[in-house]
Amino acid sequence: MPKLPSYLPMRVPLLDLGEQYRALSEPIREAIHDVLASNRFILGPKVQAFEKAICGYCNAPHAVGVSSGTDALLAILMALGIGPGDAVITTPYTFFATAGCIARVGARPLFADIDPETYNISPSAIRECMEKNCEVDSEGASRTRSGEKVRAIVPVHLFGLCCEMDALHEISERFHLDLIEDAAQAIGSEFPFGETTAKAGTMGEVGFFSFYPSKNLGAAGDAGMIVCRDETLARRLRTFREHGMGPRYFHHVIGGNFRLDEIQAAILGVKLPFLERWAAARRAAADFYCAEFARVGLTGIITPLAAPYRDRGLTNHHVYHQYVIRVPMRDALREHLDKREIETAIYYPLGLHEQKCFAYLGYKKGDFPETERAARETLALPIYPEISREAQRYAVDAIAEFYGSQLANQPKTT
Repeated sequence: MPKLPSYLPMRVPLLDLGEQYRALSEPIREAIHDVLASNRFILGPKVQAFEKAICGYCNAPHAVGVSSGTDALLAILMALGIGPGDAVITTPYTFFATAGCIARVGARPLFADIDPETYNISPSAIRECMEKNCEVDSEGASRTRSGEKVRAIVPVHLFGLCCEMDALHEISERFHLDLIEDAAQAIGSEFPFGETTAKAGTMGEVGFFSFYPSKNLGAAGDAGMIVCRDETLARRLRTFREHGMGPRYFHHVIGGNFRLDEIQAAILGVKLPFLERWAAARRAAADFYCAEFARVGLTGIITPLAAPYRDRGLTNHHVYHQYVIRVPMRDALREHLDKREIETAIYYPLGLHEQKCFAYLGYKKGDFPETERAARETLALPIYPEISREAQRYAVDAIAEFYGSQLANQPKTT
């Protein structure tokens, strides 16, 4: 059993934003001061500049700043006219807001299981979902058994790794569905799309990001961004983010108050030029974790899958918003790490199909076995650009200690 090194004890947070702020505190304060001095607090020049910067970073024609990642998806669904009588396919293994927004506009979330290696929605599971739950009507539209028209797919690029967008694009074209990328956790992540590479959020009709403080590009509060190729859709989104207003006090549709705050845009504008550097640091930390698990010989630990995209020559094959491992005895391990002051998190402890608020959808335990298995077995370890190798080694040694003691305590067989 590995012995823990002499530098115990050590506290290892899941995320520490302190060093990031210390390095950028002066330009951030200057940017905030500019906003306060200008008296332009709502959809001012900082928002416009940040939208333009995101267009350049993502190679997207249009960007629309909004108040959060959740509001981004809500505005997209509203702008596409998705509502009562419609259904939208998505994953049950994601943050609540993905399916929550679908339900909020009156549409029906239709779940398809995940790939066990990537934790992203499985293209084969979507095809199975369509075959099992849908039929084609006389106009060629796919409808659920209860009559809802299937309008869109919302794939989630979970933990910083892109979904198989080429396969999803083929499915969306085959069934005439809009492809809405939930890239809330994956800004900057790339996928070998077509004959080139594309960034998360730019491979469907529309995509969106969250800038919640813990994200790879985090604000000092809630903030989000929508990117799309179509100018007409971009105009509709800008209308919907301001109560459906345009011109002022003339409302053609019912929208919402989904505007990106000027101060948050100012902060994000300061941070964006550092995003690539931070992503590289996260990948280096992820590689170090893999090497450390190999060092201690923990063959039962399944580390995040990145090889398929790395091997295809991508720089940002994975941006590691979270470093999620699959382990036996997950809950007991987490309790052990907590005693060692190593913070961890469970993303997510329950599939959305098992959440009480979605009981009306009629799903039951066992319907999505890979989602349920991931909910039982996965654990997020500390990762952020500034994490020290000493802290990572301490975490891995503590995990090795746990499994060593478990093996030592098992009864011997003859």
